[in-house]
Amino acid sequence: MDTKEKFIQQIAQGYSSKGESIILGGAILDGEALPNTFVKVPLKTINRHGLIAGATGTGKTKTIQVFSEQLSTFGIPVLMMDIKGDFSGIAMEGEEKPFIMERHAKINIPYSTTRFPVELLTLSEQNGVRLRATISEFGPVLFSRILNLNDTQAGVVSVIFKYCDDHKMPLLDLKDIKKVINYITEEGKDEIEEQYGKISTSTTGTILRKIIELEQQGADLFFGEMSFDIEDLMRIDENGKGYINILRLTDIQDRPKLFSTFMLSLLAEIYQQMPEKGDSDQPELVIFIDEAHLIFNEASKTLLEQIETIVKLIRSKGIGIYFITQNPMDIPSGILAQLGLKIQHALRAFTANDRKAIKQTADNYPTSEYYKTDEILTSLGIGEALVTALDEKGIPTPLAATMMRAPMSRMDILTESEIQEINSKSKLVQKYSELIDRESAYEMLNKKIAVVEEETTIHKQTQEDQQRQNQSSDTASAVGKSVLKVLTSATFIRGAFGILTKMFKK
Repeated sequence: MDTKEKFIQQIAQGYSSKGESIILGGAILDGEALPNTFVKVPLKTINRHGLIAGATGTGKTKTIQVFSEQLSTFGIPVLMMDIKGDFSGIAMEGEEKPFIMERHAKINIPYSTTRFPVELLTLSEQNGVRLRATISEFGPVLFSRILNLNDTQAGVVSVIFKYCDDHKMPLLDLKDIKKVINYITEEGKDEIEEQYGKISTSTTGTILRKIIELEQQGADLFFGEMSFDIEDLMRIDENGKGYINILRLTDIQDRPKLFSTFMLSLLAEIYQQMPEKGDSDQPELVIFIDEAHLIFNEASKTLLEQIETIVKLIRSKGIGIYFITQNPMDIPSGILAQLGLKIQHALRAFTANDRKAIKQTADNYPTSEYYKTDEILTSLGIGEALVTALDEKGIPTPLAATMMRAPMSRMDILTESEIQEINSKSKLVQKYSELIDRESAYEMLNKKIAVVEEETTIHKQTQEDQQRQNQSSDTASAVGKSVLKVLTSATFIRGAFGILTKMFKK
């Protein structure tokens, strides 16, 4: 058996599965795409997470598009965090172009065009389904980690949440928690000390500054009601296709704190609400996080540990998470070790650091007798990638250079009119468009302060009235005493007797 036949046999055996699987493309050996040598990923292992990496312009976005299309076809919903805004074309049908037909002929995969059901989501004021969450839903631990607080500061945040719970004060948005912080350091200082102990004003000042920093990155748009229901990410359309939910993040890529805040809150909410699935035949939801380095570069050690823990545990809920980045080294090693599927597009070796990164990247892949991994990483063409996955038994598949199949949907962005059309037909846009500002901690504390101020004013007025009455009484008493003193004085008496004596002599 020659090398080519051995390779084909290895790929066929390594990528076979008893259950359903998605086809990413066809294997390549010595620069030649081999027909009918399909590189497949079992649906059963997609919740084991993954990485899609490669230099700019090597085909990462199209790979995500293909992956999402295949998942949607099997009725699996997708959440795509679209930083660059180049993923929205999946909502429209593609075109049968000559270079696409030629590619598919080489790997012998039939090509057809179609569109997929899409919801456009937003964290900001862009058109689309508004995503919000309340401060209370975060809870004190997660909120403290987002703010990167130390143990003492986190303890004060826990007291704030406890105080609001005890007094039935909802914490909905940032103005609520800012108001509570001001209250416990001013008007309510004595009340807090009596019930929960003394709180340092320097600690509350630090917390307030951290909240303002988060607010300046646009978090005031995210915190509030109505809260997004994660069940709305799990929808299937009338044709049995899973909805592809595109979170448009083009206007917040320079605000990584808001991005990481949303991502962590979403993962935590999904983990808390979703039931355990164990080893199910397919995932419930797959999440693609584009430009993942934006999260990890700005994250504190505590936040990284939280993300790592959630990534480790959430797969048991049937959730797969896929990180997209240019360099695999952008992903912390603790998270990278948990990623079962790796799709590596070409890397470029322009500098010594680039060559070092390529060597490190190659070390993260299985060894292969058919490829020199560090060399092939720089020679892959556009739309080609190194792939290794997990088979149904959880065993890594053989490393395969792969000619990726082309997307069936449009490989371009939506126009403004197309975006408006999608939003106008969306039930979720209507559901989440209303901004609710019900009575919460901010309003309740303002009322409490107003009542106290009114009582203080009334008490002060009463004291002033009493003081005036006392002063009036004191004045009358003083006059009476003065008159009496005059009348009873020796001088007055002598004078009176002198006048009487003169009157009697006459």
